Amino acid sequence: MTERSQMLPPERTRTLILASALLRGAVAAGLGLGSLSVLVTVLWISSPYPDSGPGGALRTAAGIWLLAHGAELLRPDTLSGVPAPVGVAPLLLVAGPVWLAHRAARDAAEPDEGGRRPSQAGVFCAVTAGYLLVVAGAAAYARGGSLRVVPETLAFPVALVVAGAAAAGVWTAAGRPFGPLPSWAPLVLQEAMARTLFRDRAATVCRAAATGAAVLLGGGALVVAVALGRNAAAAQESFLVLSGDWSGRTAVLLLAVALVPNAALWGAAYGLGPGFALGTGATATPLGLSGPPAVPDFPLLAAVPVPGPATPLNWAACAVPLVAALAVAWCVLRRAAPADGPRARAWSPRETALTTGLAALGCGALMALLTAAAGGPLGTGALGAFGPVGWLAGPAALAWTAIVGVPAALLVRVWRLREPGWAWRRDVPEEDEKKDDKKTEDAGREEEAGKKKGRRGKKADPVEPKRTAASATPASAPAATPSAPATSGPAAAPEEDAMDDEDDAGFEPYDFLPTDPWHEHGKDRHAKDLHGNDWHGKDGREARWASLQQGSGGLMADFPAHIPAALRSDEPSAAPADTDGRSTRGAQGGPGAPGATP
Repeated sequence: MTERSQMLPPERTRTLILASALLRGAVAAGLGLGSLSVLVTVLWISSPYPDSGPGGALRTAAGIWLLAHGAELLRPDTLSGVPAPVGVAPLLLVAGPVWLAHRAARDAAEPDEGGRRPSQAGVFCAVTAGYLLVVAGAAAYARGGSLRVVPETLAFPVALVVAGAAAAGVWTAAGRPFGPLPSWAPLVLQEAMARTLFRDRAATVCRAAATGAAVLLGGGALVVAVALGRNAAAAQESFLVLSGDWSGRTAVLLLAVALVPNAALWGAAYGLGPGFALGTGATATPLGLSGPPAVPDFPLLAAVPVPGPATPLNWAACAVPLVAALAVAWCVLRRAAPADGPRARAWSPRETALTTGLAALGCGALMALLTAAAGGPLGTGALGAFGPVGWLAGPAALAWTAIVGVPAALLVRVWRLREPGWAWRRDVPEEDEKKDDKKTEDAGREEEAGKKKGRRGKKADPVEPKRTAASATPASAPAATPSAPATSGPAAAPEEDAMDDEDDAGFEPYDFLPTDPWHEHGKDRHAKDLHGNDWHGKDGREARWASLQQGSGGLMADFPAHIPAALRSDEPSAAPADTDGRSTRGAQGGPGAPGATP
C-alpha cells in the first residue's frame, strides 16, 4: 500500500501518498494510546485491590489519554450521585501525543525517493483524519468506564491540538519557511512577508516571546520548589497517607511528575500577580491567601501558602516576571544593537520599542494559553474553579514585559551606542576593518618596493651627480680600470643606500629642472634655463627622465630616454673604447650602453 514506484500513474501515486499519511496518523495515535494503556495495565496488575477487571483498566487508560489532549472527563461514581468534571490535564502527558502527531505529519510530508514532495495540504488533512479516527474510537470505548468523555470537548480542544501538531510537522518538513503566505492571505501581509527585514523582525519577536515564556515557566518552577522545600514534611505526609502499598505510591508519584509543568505555571501565575484559585472562594496571590481554600490531599498542593497576609518571601516571587521582562529585552537587543556590530546597523529607537512591545504581546498570549490549560475544574461546588485563570495571567504577563522590557531595551540600546563606547564599539565591521588593514599593508609594501626599484634605477642612471660625474669628462678620458671600481659595484651598495635616503628626504615629485653643476657643460647652441643649465641637450633630457622615474615610485619601466633622430647629430662622438672593446660610458654603467656592467 505504501509502495511509491515510478511506474505508477501520478493519480495513483498521489492516492497512495495520502493513504500512507492517513495510516501514519492512525499509527501515531495508536502508539500513544497503547503505551499509556500498558502503563495503566501494569499498575492495575500490581495493585492488591483492583476495583474492576482489565476492561475497566483499559477504559480508564483511554479516558486519561483523551484527557492528555485537552478533553474534559466526567466521574459518574460520586458520593452525591452528581457526575463530577475532571478538567485539569497533566501537561507532561500532553507532550507524548503532540510529539507523535508532529512526527507522523513530518515523515509523511518528506519527499519520496524520486525527489517529489507530496501536497502539504493533503498530508495535513490525511494525518489529522487518521489520528482523529482513533480519538473517536477511544472516546466511544471509554463511555462505559469510570472516566467518560464530554463529547463537546472532542471538537475543541482535542481536534485543535491534533491539527496544530500536524501543521507543525508539515511546516518542519518544508524547512520551517517564514513565508510566502498562501494566495488567500491579504495582499498587504503577503508583501510584508516578502521583505527580508520584516521576516527578521518577526523571527526576533517570536524568539523573544518564547524566551520570556520559558523564563516565566522556569521561575515558577523555582517558586514551587522553594515552597515545597519549606513544607517538605507536609508533602511527605500527604504522599504516605494517599496509599499504603508500593503500587499505589508509584501511581501517585507518576501523577505528581506529570503535574510538574502545571505546578510551574501555577507558580508563574502567582509571581505575575493574579495568582491561582483554590476553589470558588479562595485565591492565592503574592499579597496573601484570601478565602477558605478547598485543597485536596496531594503532595504538590503542600506548596500552597498558608492563609493570612503575605510575607517578604512571598513578595520575592514578583522577581520572576521582572527577570522575564529583562530576558525579553535582552533577546531583542541581541538583534537591535549587538555588542559586536557596527553602529550604522543598529535599529532605531522606534523599531526597538515596537519589537519589544510585540514580543511582550506574544509572551502574554503564550502565558494565557498555557495557564488556561494548566487549570480547570476538579469537581462541583467549591472545586469548580481550580488553578490559574488564563484571561488574567496573560494580560499580567503582557503588562510586566511591556512596562519593564521596553524601557530596559531602550536604555541598554542608548548605553551600547553612546558616543565614547567601549573598545569593541566601532563604526565598521571587524571583517571590513581587517580588509582595510590588509589593503593598507599591501599599499605600504608596494610603495616600499617602488622606492627600492626607483633607487636601483638611480644607481644605474648616469645622470646622478654622485655616480655619473665621470660622464661629464671629455670623450678622451681614459676608461675605468679594475683598480678603481665603479660606484655602482656591490661594495658601494650600503654607502649608496644611505646617500639615496638623504636624496629621498628632500625630493619633490615635480622638481624636474636639473640644477646640477655638471649640466653647464652642455653645448652653447642649446637653450639654457635660469640657472644656466642645458635644457634641450642630451644630459638635460636624461636628467628629466631620471626625475620622472624617481617620481613614479617604481611604476615606470627602466629604459633610457628616447633621443630624437634630429638631435642625434648633435651628440658628441662616441667615447673611446677600452682594451676590452667597451666604451667609457658602458664601463660606468650608463643606460643603454652596450656591454654595460651590472
